Amino acid sequence: MDKTFYMHRALVLASKAADIGEVPVGAVIVNKKTGEIIGEGYNRRETDKSPLAHAEIIAINEASKNLGGWRLIGCDMYVTLEPCAMCAGAIINSRIEKVCFGAFDTRFGAVGSTVNLLDGRFNHCPEIESGILSEECSSIIREFFKRLRNEKTIET
Repeated sequence: MDKTFYMHRALVLASKAADIGEVPVGAVIVNKKTGEIIGEGYNRRETDKSPLAHAEIIAINEASKNLGGWRLIGCDMYVTLEPCAMCAGAIINSRIEKVCFGAFDTRFGAVGSTVNLLDGRFNHCPEIESGILSEECSSIIREFFKRLRNEKTIET
């Protein structure tokens, strides 16, 4: 399997988030040895009424349960949007080896846009790869917010 396969799966999850009115971000965690997806998540902050319900956090929790431990050594994350500071911290703490993301987040991104928390200052430093299916990942977010603005205009 190649990285676009996993990013396509993350985009499917992002679409699920959009379908329930959540910001469309999807994440998958892959066991590098087997190629198996061991954790998945999509944004559920509004649905779960929790600031912690980001796609990455949900995927990390599921992967940890599936592996039976909190260390995700030998695992990569694919996420449609650049992780925020909270998610970057969870990535460091879970020992994910590589983070691949599609679209940069110029407002809240913490893996290169506003800051880079994965730059080696901490005890664990995952590899980063950006721009995977960047147009598709950017487009789903752009269209979501465009739809929200249009709905607001119709209401007023």
